[in-house]
Amino acid sequence: MASSSLLWLCSSNALISPATLLKAHPRFPIRQRFRCSLVEPLKFENGKPHFPLLTSGPAFPTFLSPNSHFQNDINKHDTRLRIFSGTANPALAQEIACYMGLELGKIKIKRFADGEIYVQLQESVRGCDVFLVQPTCPPANENLMELLIMIDACRRASAKNITAVIPYFGYARADRKTQGRESIAAKLVANLITEAGANRVLACDLHSGQSMGYFDIPVDHVYGQPVILDYLASKTICSDDLVVVSPDVGGVARARAFAKKLSDAPLAIVDKRRHGHNVAEVMNLIGDVKGKVAVMVDDMIDTAGTIAKGAALLHQEGAREVYACSTHAVFRYVMLGGSLSVFKSF
Repeated sequence: MASSSLLWLCSSNALISPATLLKAHPRFPIRQRFRCSLVEPLKFENGKPHFPLLTSGPAFPTFLSPNSHFQNDINKHDTRLRIFSGTANPALAQEIACYMGLELGKIKIKRFADGEIYVQLQESVRGCDVFLVQPTCPPANENLMELLIMIDACRRASAKNITAVIPYFGYARADRKTQGRESIAAKLVANLITEAGANRVLACDLHSGQSMGYFDIPVDHVYGQPVILDYLASKTICSDDLVVVSPDVGGVARARAFAKKLSDAPLAIVDKRRHGHNVAEVMNLIGDVKGKVAVMVDDMIDTAGTIAKGAALLHQEGAREVYACSTHAVFRYVMLGGSLSVFKSF
């Protein structure tokens, strides 16, 4: 009996491994913290204070030692690395900070009555390497503007380096002109981030690799592919039964790279015709999936029209099982109060 499964890594809901996002920055050591305490109390001999010489402890009395609370503050801030979170995904930022053995930086973000955004850093970042975790997921405009203001605040506070950690890069689909008199919004957003003061961008599974070229600053592009491969490996699927499917022609390169990781599995392509924005119509399948386990690979699921219709076509063509794997689960309809009932259709 045919069955289907769905897997996604949601960068806007903190399902991306922090180890994947921080792999590109191994140069910051995690400091070992300690606190010295007096082994023996101060003693008096003949009315004069006497402190025994110890080889296994500090040689200072308690009243000359730093206050324990102050000592903790020193240890906590003795690194030049700062991690701040926007409002788009604080859970992800917290998980990254815990992985690094740090605390999230203190930042104040609020919105005025007219919708304008206010950002103030609550601690010094002078000379620090600052990482701002703020995916530009829906609502993309608000989250993007918040990121720009955060970058500007860090720049004006004399941060040494500012890295914008953007797991989900909004406007990435507007990466080229398909008709006359269209804008290339991905390039515009790249310019805004650069001009705001960012020195580096860290992104995950961009819609197209060419988006990296839109930035005039270094871009670290990491992938969620290893996590998906681990999930499929846990299913103990025979490699001879696997077929990797690209849900559209534009994702062929991504699907081919994925297939190579799965013992060079065969490839199939769903040919579709798009009649409007966020509307997809499946036409036919290029490749053989009869009796196979089909694994559809895409970078994001927005309205789920492409995935749902693609899965229906794969079942019609005789696929035994269908897995839909995506890095970014946008699910805009769900955010607007809808449901995931679209996946029940296949």
